[in-house]
Amino acid sequence: MSGGVDSSVAAYLTQSQGFECIGCTMKLYHNEDAGVSKNHTCCSLDDVEDARSVARKLKMPYYVFNFSDDFKEKIIDKFVDSYLHGKTPNPCIDCNRYMKFDKLFERAEILGCNYIVTGHYARIEFENGKFVLKKALDNFKDQSYVLYSLTQKQLAHVLFPLGGFHNKDEVRELAKEQGFINFDKHDSQDICFVPNGDYAKVIELHSGEKQQQGNFVDTNGNILGKHKGIIHYTIGQRKGLGLALPEPHFVCAINVNDNTVVLGKAEDLYARELLANDFNWISGDTPNGEIRCKAKIRYGQIEQPALARVLESGCVRVVFDEPQRAITKGQSLVLYDGDVVVGLRDAVAYHMRHDKLVLVQSGLYCSVGQQQF
Repeated sequence: MSGGVDSSVAAYLTQSQGFECIGCTMKLYHNEDAGVSKNHTCCSLDDVEDARSVARKLKMPYYVFNFSDDFKEKIIDKFVDSYLHGKTPNPCIDCNRYMKFDKLFERAEILGCNYIVTGHYARIEFENGKFVLKKALDNFKDQSYVLYSLTQKQLAHVLFPLGGFHNKDEVRELAKEQGFINFDKHDSQDICFVPNGDYAKVIELHSGEKQQQGNFVDTNGNILGKHKGIIHYTIGQRKGLGLALPEPHFVCAINVNDNTVVLGKAEDLYARELLANDFNWISGDTPNGEIRCKAKIRYGQIEQPALARVLESGCVRVVFDEPQRAITKGQSLVLYDGDVVVGLRDAVAYHMRHDKLVLVQSGLYCSVGQQQF
């Protein structure tokens, strides 16, 4: 229970189905980890008190679990390391994987609980002897993208009561009817440990490293100016470059080895192909041959038609029907069959340029058809 309306209504609905429920909030970091005060963070005292208020109204026990050490190791440190290596991570995905559906599962087992219940907008159904993860009925709120790591064992012990709602207004109205103090509380948009959006400040705080300036270069290697450190840039970025160029330029690659940021034109951002590693097939079965599916490469994207094939290495090659903008290393790829999540994992971006296959993030080249592809 984060203190927000979604997890509060999820608790109410679960209890209404006859379950004996225990409310809990995970304390994930210390305020100094974010370099800010207690206010406006998901782990603030106000959020805990809101969650406690709902639990009290529902007459259920309530606990705060301190997982801050694990969160720092598995989420914050990985986030920092990713940016230092030119990647753009999604820490909310890792939080679901390592905290909600790993660390919290351990605590639930100790307490003798059979299910973990969250306020995620997604659905779990049992079909043909397998649990399937499906998109929520509310496409705008659907959060299936961030739940890729769930296994068959976990899906058997997870409940998502909000997946069947058609819009968030229904959830808020239900919370209001129950007299929950947080029925009109705004949705959190920030990464919890970066509440003011200043990623660079948090990265420098935890790494202890001051970012070094380097060169902006064009796609031919010509120097265009100076950048203020690679952690300040992400693939596809246009604003905040601090350059006066005759036409718009975008960040196309971040090269850690020589501390350069490659700028190009809008068309340089588009790619049709990518490789994804460390794949998780939700069904537990790895498909043979090529599969037709839809795929998305970032949370807010609409799924796009594609072909996927598992390679001998275990990586998955995905070819989109149409070029996709700003495929970014560190983000996650999700494959869908209709509204069912097939599987997903970290994306490594490639795109076609002339007769070569270009690894966007590092500038390395390999010929099309080589074994490493």
